[in-house]
Amino acid sequence: MTSQDKSALSKLTIANDKLASSKPNSDPKLPEECRPQPGSDFYAASVELPVSIDEAFAYHERPGCLNRLTPPWESVQLEHSDQSLQPGSRVVLKTKIAGIPVRWKARHVWYDRPHGFADLQDSGPFARWSHQHRFESIDDDRSQLTDAIEYKLPAGMAGKMFGSGKARRTIEAMFAYRHRVTKDDLQMLVDYPMSPKTIAVSGASGLVGGSLCTLLTLLGHNVLTITRDEHGVEDSIAAWGSPPEMEKFESVDAVVHLAGKSIAGKRWTPEVKQQIRDSRVEKTRSLCEGLAGLQSKPPVLICASATGIYGDRGDEILTETSAHGDDFLADVAGEWEDSCQPARDAGIRVVHTRFGIVLSPQGGALQQMLLPAKMMGGRLGSGNQWWSWIALDDVLGAIIHCIHREEVSGPVNFVSPNPIQNQDFAKVLGDVLKRPALFPAPTFALRLALGEMADDLLLASTRAVPEQLQQTGYKFRFTDLKDCLRSLLGKERKPATQATE
Repeated sequence: MTSQDKSALSKLTIANDKLASSKPNSDPKLPEECRPQPGSDFYAASVELPVSIDEAFAYHERPGCLNRLTPPWESVQLEHSDQSLQPGSRVVLKTKIAGIPVRWKARHVWYDRPHGFADLQDSGPFARWSHQHRFESIDDDRSQLTDAIEYKLPAGMAGKMFGSGKARRTIEAMFAYRHRVTKDDLQMLVDYPMSPKTIAVSGASGLVGGSLCTLLTLLGHNVLTITRDEHGVEDSIAAWGSPPEMEKFESVDAVVHLAGKSIAGKRWTPEVKQQIRDSRVEKTRSLCEGLAGLQSKPPVLICASATGIYGDRGDEILTETSAHGDDFLADVAGEWEDSCQPARDAGIRVVHTRFGIVLSPQGGALQQMLLPAKMMGGRLGSGNQWWSWIALDDVLGAIIHCIHREEVSGPVNFVSPNPIQNQDFAKVLGDVLKRPALFPAPTFALRLALGEMADDLLLASTRAVPEQLQQTGYKFRFTDLKDCLRSLLGKERKPATQATE
């Protein structure tokens, strides 16, 4: 057993003893099957959280927490969950080990609210995996989470000899990510104190919409999805269906409208361009006219837009007051924002989220760039064009900021404070992946492959800055591109027993 393992095991034993002694009238002891076994490796790490022990536990108990805390670089899908932490509840994950599909089946075996819960692998990639989640109160407004893992690799000594280093690095990366996300998410409860709200979200199956619905739920809000169906069900609204469906919005505190046909899915034929426009402009106008006609209107509408509204502007620094461009995407974005006028006229506060390049390895531009970058791909075209990027988690945080801060209205640039030129973006991504950015993609090749889309999406220069977000006090999770990419791609590590202050 290594010194790190001994330290982690000691920490786990102390935590168990402390919890038992602090609750003399109950029996929080773990079941026998969770007791450490000979030959196991151990990992334990802690993070201080900016909320009470009850709030920290509630975050972990709400539906969607496992999805939220699953590292985005891992090939993991939630196949089944009983949506419970109670003993006997089960979770099934689909993952891949060396490209081979594997099902990871686990069950919860211990629950003592708000002090902790534990799960045990029944079958999966490890010979043994036992995970304790321990919560301790620091004071009324702070708590500490400790994740303690006991694990064995398959194939006995051979597995330990050849796989222990990789397994340890994977665990350290996973909990660096999990603890960072948990702490940042719970900080939002401090920064944006709100009573539970009902929030309706369109585009809930997309990268941003799905992640937003999960985060809102974990923060204690009630989420309704907006669908294109004729009739909604209990937790959805068919906004473009039968008239009675629109009345459901009268009990809604905020509407977040993110739906629209992907602009990067297909080559831009005249038919595809019309679909892109109609899915945004016509659907949004119809939604806003419906909201305007309600007796009790939602106080705020957050509607998606894009920094493409500025067009190709070279080195010009672009704020929310900058003029619009004159290409296809600029025209569509301008019409999209104008289509919200019925809601504005009815007294609804409207915010236009002008998204930059949203970064996540699970979708969007970064997902498409990873394979070329691993093959030493470099700049696109000249590489001088400015890219205004933003981490997915900052998109989610900024949306909640806009819901909470009543002084925010009109266009808001959803970008980090530090836009970067494409050639430098490629170099930073290569550095994070430990690959040189050697081979550029020539302009003519991009235009040949993608047509007009290449100019608007890849070669246009948009140096936007988040003036509105900064002036209204939004705190970015990521302002440095390298820090962002290291977190998103699993390059950060959290050694055992290290606590995040």
